[in-house]
Amino acid sequence: MSKSPGYRDAIEEIESIVEEIESETADVDVLTEKVKRAAYLIKFCKNKLKKTDDEVKKILEEFEKEEENDSASSG
Repeated sequence: MSKSPGYRDAIEEIESIVEEIESETADVDVLTEKVKRAAYLIKFCKNKLKKTDDEVKKILEEFEKEEENDSASSG
């Protein structure tokens, strides 16, 4: 496999693979490789979204703690 793409590039490649399969222009000999690549890209995107979600939640939790501390010290 090539170097991991960015999220947007991965989505575009998945869409391209899907279009190729749906239009039946994918050569049968290459179809397995296309499906494997699509599965890899889907997993990559899913992991990227999960990591981003976790990071955003962590930032929001830290922000809420700071607000609580600010409220407690000003009250």
